[in-house]
This record gives sequence, C-alpha cells and structure tokens, in this order.
Amino acid sequence: MAYQLSASKLQTYHLCPQSYYFRYELGLKTAAFFGSAALGTALHQTLSQVYRDWSYTEPLPELVWVHHCWHQHSGSLSPAQVEDGREILENYYHNFIADEPALRRPLAVEGKIQGRLQVANLEFAITGRYDRIDYLKDGLELIDYKSAKEVKLPAPDEIDLQIGLYYLALEQRYKQSLQQLSLLYLRSAEKFTFDATPKHKQLVEWTISELAFKLRTDDLWEANPGEHCERCTYSRYCAAIQDNPEPLPENAKTPRQMQLVLDL
Repeated sequence: MAYQLSASKLQTYHLCPQSYYFRYELGLKTAAFFGSAALGTALHQTLSQVYRDWSYTEPLPELVWVHHCWHQHSGSLSPAQVEDGREILENYYHNFIADEPALRRPLAVEGKIQGRLQVANLEFAITGRYDRIDYLKDGLELIDYKSAKEVKLPAPDEIDLQIGLYYLALEQRYKQSLQQLSLLYLRSAEKFTFDATPKHKQLVEWTISELAFKLRTDDLWEANPGEHCERCTYSRYCAAIQDNPEPLPENAKTPRQMQLVLDL
C-alpha cells in the first residue's frame, strides 16, 4: 500500500520531524480548534458553483447569478452569517469578475488532485485539494480560497513545499506544468500569487526522499526547536524542550512497517 502524503504532512515534517512522528506515525491527537467552518464552506461551495454552472453563453454573469448561487448554499447559516457571506461575495464579484472582458471557464473546480512518486523502493501517494484550476498561456494556475478574517501568509518554505507537491501532481494528472499558485483571501479581496518552477518539484522530491530514508531505517526523528514549539501539542513529550518529558500515552500506535515496491 502506498504511503499517503499531503502538503500539510510535508510541511509538518519540514518544520519538525519529531512532531511529524508523534502526529502521523504514532497517531497522537492534536489540540482541537473549535470554531464554525460553516461560513467558509458555504463560500467555497458558492464560488465553485459560480464557475462550474455558468452557461458561458454570455461573457459575464450579472451579480444576481452570484446571489442565486449563494442562496443554494447558505440555508443552514445564521442571518448574520448570510449577510456577511453576501457582502464577501459581492466584494469578490466587483474585484475579480465585473471588470473582466469575460468569465474564463476553469479547467476544474473544488476537487482533489493525486499523484505518485517512488523513492528508495517505497511508493508515495501524494494528494492535495484545490478550489480552482485555471488555464494560463503556458500552463496552469491553482487558486486556493481563504476565508479567514486575518490575512496571514504561510512561511516561504511552506509555500515552496505546497507549490512543489501540486507541481508534481498536476504534471502527472494533466500533463501540464503548474505556473502559479495563488492564495485568494475572500474577506479582503486580496490575491497573492507565487510563481512555480521545476525547482519546487525538486524540493518536494528531495524532502520525500529524506522522509523515505527515515521510514525505511527507523532513524531518529529529531526535534527542530524554535518559536513553533510554543504552539506544539506534543511539547510535553519532547526531550528537546522538557527536562523531564512525559511518557508517551498508552494509546500511541506502533509505527507502521513500510512495504517495499519491487521493480519487476
């Protein structure tokens, strides 16, 4: 069975291999974040319908089309959330649709992209989700909607790994290269675009190779102390920051045995 990898898993490993080991190999629970994601989900579903179901027989939809799509997905929200979402979508329409010569039909909306990579006789299945994939002149643009109230860009190395993973997966799925990754913050109508290059793909391949070595050799999953330790769920088990770390809980899983992929 292939080892499942996502952008968030690669980012966790890059930040701290020991945190990765605690979370994904031993299955220790993370601290839960309690909050309503209903509004964000409804916004994502609405924009998916705006682009997916528009007839494209006319250059641009009117704002009423966006309102119609919002009505389809906002039924379970509170009145305040419905109004908040309506304002966000109207702002989106005026900033990203109204001034365009035509609404461009995307390659795909709201889905999962998958790819495979074999390293050191181990097979990895890489997966990621996207909100929209657009055509560019020489490749593809992957767009990720963000509904958070605060505009907070990921660290550069996190972006690089995310770009590399999508570069590899899109190349396998569509036989086209990723040219840009764009983070679109819906509340502020700000779009941040990052260029993609083959170097990002090479970075992901190198990171997965390093991970494969640890999985194969049961090497030490060393800690990487830093500011992130203050937010780490597993700090109480970590000898790098605790003089007397707590023992691992009894329900910790046994690290999996990796199955070799043999070339026949």
